[in-house]
Amino acid sequence: MDLAREGDTAQLAEFVDHGLPVDVTDANGNTLLMLAAYHGHAGTVRALLARGADPDVRNGRNQSAIAGALFKGADDVVTVLRDAGADLDAGTPTARETAAMFGREHLLTG
Repeated sequence: MDLAREGDTAQLAEFVDHGLPVDVTDANGNTLLMLAAYHGHAGTVRALLARGADPDVRNGRNQSAIAGALFKGADDVVTVLRDAGADLDAGTPTARETAAMFGREHLLTG
């Protein structure tokens, strides 16, 4: 999980390529993708998506990766997740609601 938080794409990809489930979760239900997104690591997010990470998994608080990226102001991550087909209406709050709260609606239309 620390590798995702830190954006250590190469090492994380190696672990996934050697059997670590790409959608593994921590005790709070956060996936590797969610942690990478929340911490603004677009390259890591791309690598995880390329390895089959589900952009729509929600954590134990019903939060999505794209809503977390919007909350943190990680515009490049939002774009990657949006382009990967992340559900903008999933979770609480939804990505659309989060974007509206922070005046970032433009990131969801592209």
